[in-house]
Amino acid sequence: MGALPQGAPQLPKGIKKGASVEGITEYQLDNGLRVLLFPDQTKQTITVNVTYLVGSRHENYGETGMAHLLEHLVFKGTPRHPNIPKELTERGASPNGTTWYDRTNYFETFAATDDNLDWALDLEADRMVNSFIAKKDLESEFSVVRNEFESGENSPFRVTQQRMMAAAFEWHNYGKTTIGARSDIENVPIERLQAFYRKYYQPDNAVLLVAGKFDEAKTLELVNQKFGVIPRPERRLDPIYTIEPTQDGEREVTIRRVGDIQLLMAGYKIPSGTHPDSGALNILASVLSSSPSGILYKRLVETKKATSVSSSSFELHDPGYFYFTSVVDKNGDLADVRNTLLEIVENAGKEPPSAEEVERAKTMRLKNIEMTLNDPNRVGLGLSEYIAQGDWRMFFIQRDRIKAVTPEDVQRVARTYLKPSNRTLAQFIPTAAPDRAEIPLFTSDQLAKLVSEYKGGEAVAAGEAFDPTPANIESRHYAFAGRWYKDRIPPEKEPR
Repeated sequence: MGALPQGAPQLPKGIKKGASVEGITEYQLDNGLRVLLFPDQTKQTITVNVTYLVGSRHENYGETGMAHLLEHLVFKGTPRHPNIPKELTERGASPNGTTWYDRTNYFETFAATDDNLDWALDLEADRMVNSFIAKKDLESEFSVVRNEFESGENSPFRVTQQRMMAAAFEWHNYGKTTIGARSDIENVPIERLQAFYRKYYQPDNAVLLVAGKFDEAKTLELVNQKFGVIPRPERRLDPIYTIEPTQDGEREVTIRRVGDIQLLMAGYKIPSGTHPDSGALNILASVLSSSPSGILYKRLVETKKATSVSSSSFELHDPGYFYFTSVVDKNGDLADVRNTLLEIVENAGKEPPSAEEVERAKTMRLKNIEMTLNDPNRVGLGLSEYIAQGDWRMFFIQRDRIKAVTPEDVQRVARTYLKPSNRTLAQFIPTAAPDRAEIPLFTSDQLAKLVSEYKGGEAVAAGEAFDPTPANIESRHYAFAGRWYKDRIPPEKEPR
């Protein structure tokens, strides 16, 4: 962290200035909170966004869905803000919260006034460490989360994606969905959820962003006033050291459920979002699947073999995932679509795409980035992804990487990662009456009843207590030998 440029106003005590890139400046408080300020006087709104570095990647056994549950519960209130939804409505704010593999974020966009900014910063500071996370709120919010879960279970797309990721990742938590397992959602003790909150919702594990129309110096003072009083936690966050091993062969999973479409997904592991190949992978996705110019679109949708094609790239903190999706009519030829899709994708590395294809994809991606920078609301959510990868400046680094991508770069990453041995294929086959093996549970209460009523058979006679000293063993040996000899030699043949 460096000092302010000469002639700049003095920083509030306890704040250090860090990097500054294209109008966004980083500061850090003594308690570890990082602050990004992005003033833009041409706007009439302000967005306050807090990114917490906790997502489903950080959940342990029995904790799946905890990060998402907390996203819901921190809207339930704090001592200073007991009814957060009501306050947001009264302020005319546009709020939301989202949870993903590596992070959770909360934001509100509101009219740019000093009073609104004071309120928003006070709200976020209070719910950082003082949210109720009460049992009654968990019980009331549970039905909302369960509805989300069931909505996903009824979605062919989400179920297929979930099963594909679970098959692709043997050990890493990227193989588990953010929504969590039903049993964890239904049974999580409130005390465990509160401990999870106290562990991760702390200033040293968060990044605060303020973007829009505001005075930078006054806002910095206000941030220090609201957040600077929160002590740095004494707990230590243990690093996650699980590394997914290299995949060594094709994997395949089939889902048979009631539905009205067929679905095919082919996924491949890729490096983290911070890796230099991420820019070229971004362009590869567009070249192959964009509508209407991508080769997948032309070969599958224009020929009416499929109703749609798309691609998704999960650029994450750890090595992530890149997959292609094709939706097929219920009566379509799924096997033909599968063969065509895999042929196109896994031959993409044989020769580079045309310069025109690459430039078209780059123009589309760069326009998206420019639109994000021009919208304070989008900046908050957009930067959250790069903060979660490791550093907010990755937003600009990725943009520069995309600008530099060549057709040869696209060919190289296709050849490197889109291999059969790195593939996990998932297919959704609609089935009118799925024949599933429901595995019954046998509870601890049932087990206790079973063993308590068990009497067993006739008791076995107890053996003698035996002294295992050498002398005793020897005497017993000779006694046994004598009896054996006597039992087997007739009296008339005994030596005289």
